[in-house]
Amino acid sequence: MTQLYQHIVAFVFAVKEINENQHLLPNVTLGFHIYNNGFSGSGSYLAAMELLSRGHQFIANYKCGIENLPAAVIAGPNTDYCFHVATILYMYKMSQLIFGSSPGVNNDVQGHFFHHMFPNIGYQYEGLVQLLLHFDWIWIGVVCMDDDTGEGFVQNVLPTFAQKGICFQFVARLPQITFSGESGKLLDGYKGIILFLITFTANVAVVHGEIHTVMAIIFIGNTVELFGTLLQRRPKVWVMTVQMEFASLSHHRDMSVHFFHGALSFAVHSEEPLGFKQFLQTRNPYLEKEDKFLWAFWEEAFNCSLSDRLLGKEDDEDKPPCTWKEKLETLPVSVFEMSMTSHSYSVYNAVYAVAHALQAMYSSKFKHNPVLNGRRKELWSIHPWQIHRFLRRVAFNNNAGEEISFNQNGELLTHFDILNWVTFPNESFVRIKVGTMEPQGPADKMFTIQEDAIVWPSIFDQMPPLSLCNEKCLLGFSKRMMEGEQFCCYNCLSCPEGKISNQTDMDACFECPGYQYPNDYMDECLPKEITFLSFGEPLGIILTVFALKFSLITIFILGIFMMYRDTPIVKANNKNLTYILLTSLLLSFLCALLFIGRPGKVTCLLQQTAFGMIFSVALSSILAKTITVILAFIATKPGSRIRRWMGKRFAYSIVLFCSLFQAVICNIWLITSPPFPDLDMYSVTQTIVLKCNEGSGGMLYALLGFMGFLALVSLTLAFLARKLPDSFNEAKFITFSMLVFCSVWLCFIPTYLSTKGKNMVAVEIFSILASSFGLLGCIFSPKCYIILVKPELNTKEQVTKRRN
Repeated sequence: MTQLYQHIVAFVFAVKEINENQHLLPNVTLGFHIYNNGFSGSGSYLAAMELLSRGHQFIANYKCGIENLPAAVIAGPNTDYCFHVATILYMYKMSQLIFGSSPGVNNDVQGHFFHHMFPNIGYQYEGLVQLLLHFDWIWIGVVCMDDDTGEGFVQNVLPTFAQKGICFQFVARLPQITFSGESGKLLDGYKGIILFLITFTANVAVVHGEIHTVMAIIFIGNTVELFGTLLQRRPKVWVMTVQMEFASLSHHRDMSVHFFHGALSFAVHSEEPLGFKQFLQTRNPYLEKEDKFLWAFWEEAFNCSLSDRLLGKEDDEDKPPCTWKEKLETLPVSVFEMSMTSHSYSVYNAVYAVAHALQAMYSSKFKHNPVLNGRRKELWSIHPWQIHRFLRRVAFNNNAGEEISFNQNGELLTHFDILNWVTFPNESFVRIKVGTMEPQGPADKMFTIQEDAIVWPSIFDQMPPLSLCNEKCLLGFSKRMMEGEQFCCYNCLSCPEGKISNQTDMDACFECPGYQYPNDYMDECLPKEITFLSFGEPLGIILTVFALKFSLITIFILGIFMMYRDTPIVKANNKNLTYILLTSLLLSFLCALLFIGRPGKVTCLLQQTAFGMIFSVALSSILAKTITVILAFIATKPGSRIRRWMGKRFAYSIVLFCSLFQAVICNIWLITSPPFPDLDMYSVTQTIVLKCNEGSGGMLYALLGFMGFLALVSLTLAFLARKLPDSFNEAKFITFSMLVFCSVWLCFIPTYLSTKGKNMVAVEIFSILASSFGLLGCIFSPKCYIILVKPELNTKEQVTKRRN
């Protein structure tokens, strides 16, 4: 893979800079070995064993002395290969600097010698989640290799995505590339996956893998013709993990990379060291004959043949001979990149980290053993485990001006870049930095993305695509989960009455605060209007007019009875009780006005108590009148002892006792739990009703219950006395008036309970006026008729006519 040659160049460039630096490891020349594992686990094991063998002889686990033993090993970029090397080297306590991917370790001792040239990998996954949630991509596909690394991602990482509200339409596992020439089997294994990929509805696919995963995608995208054509109609946004780097085989040279257009990928932060591009431009197999990697790279990159008679290599007849004038900068990016990639930058920094650790170790030895200054060979005959503690504490600024250091876990203190892939018609591409994931930054600034700088696939019209299972629920709707489907798939239901949803995709509608109410679209809360039964509104005016009108009528009747107080019909009806009854009815009409207007502390205290006291006086007066009529009839019988009960004192005692009993109830109420002004926010949807809260419902029921008791007793007694032989039997009128009174208040109860807001107050006022006017009309209208219209009947003879 021609792209991987840059790792070697970055390695050599770093060693060259260090050896030319007079301040870093003076008088010491770094050497190095480079091993090629041939993309196989056995090759990785073999490379590790050769590294530990003496000279060019391969004798497993045998090396005489410590000369030429490497100070550290830089391994990468594939996870499995790093793990194979680590399995051998950790037994010799040899420090390993890993670039590309983080291999799993069997125990803490093995991991103790690892130094990772990238931050904690968990921050990448956190950044990946934030990227998906930032664009609202919650319905995605996942592509990973069918190996231990891919399985670890599926088992350990994807559940954390689901906890954040991200669903997976599919998880596709790509067969591993074996580089064994079995392309037919690979093609058969990929066909089913690709046909599935092009039919899924999600617009985003997360790809987890390594370098060979990119090769698999290129192979798939160009081998299966159906995939290529349909992908143009239904492109996806590929989101790739940090381990991945663009790489391809030589026969991929003519394959399209257009399906990477608009992709996003994570990468370890990288800079461009000074002089690296110039160093690349000087690489030429004619000048670097000892670099056999360069020879292989040159032939693959430029598709030409080099001849080396000294090595017995002849020209390849299938390729034209190289002209020795080829230039690396003329190669397309898909073949070789002149800018330093993330993995190459990690290799570059790893070499410098080892050099600075050696410098620190040298300084430490010289400080504690000054006599060793003249014995440099002995000084540099080191054991591999000796450099480890210096690597952990190393900190320096590299040639690009970036600080390099590790944390206590041996992880590089740096951040991730988010790159946007932009392809061109000539099959080249460029990666543009559009965001970062900064583990060391503040929590609110760890993840940053420049959305305007991202180039999306052309079909999305330069807008971030949506990747949802279904359309979002609009305002005024809430989600309803679909049975048997993932939680990202749901139906949308309109909010029930009284509730709203003011955001899209809400799990449930909610009620507005008490001082607000939902609008017609159930997506906003509007402020409620404060209302009460006022004197200025039509209903208040009508009730006020009737109350005053009935009051004037009562005053008129009271005036008539006072003017004709000496007439027989007035005297026969106990004029003093009549005055008390008329006065209480007058006050009851005026009492209705307490219920109109803005409720205040005083009016709330007076409303029910004044109403209860006034009606108790009125009902007790009627009761006294009824009992007086009955006693008067019984007293006329010979030998009756009731005569001694006759008189004004007895009637007044009834009125006084009943009124005092009701007064006791009212005082207890006012002392224990008095009424107070209150707000009724829930009875009426769009208004807040100012009302008087009774404070104690039990005391209100006691007050009304006593009034009901007086009414029933008066009705019963009047009904029993209705046929007494009297020309003007008042019991008849009392019976009829009490029937009206009881009917009004019996109708009041269901009507009051079925109304809301200020209409409840209006119902109570109407009941007060109607019941009071019923008493006034039924009891006093016949008498007024006789007094004013039929005065000839207002004589003693007429009053006592039937009795005689």
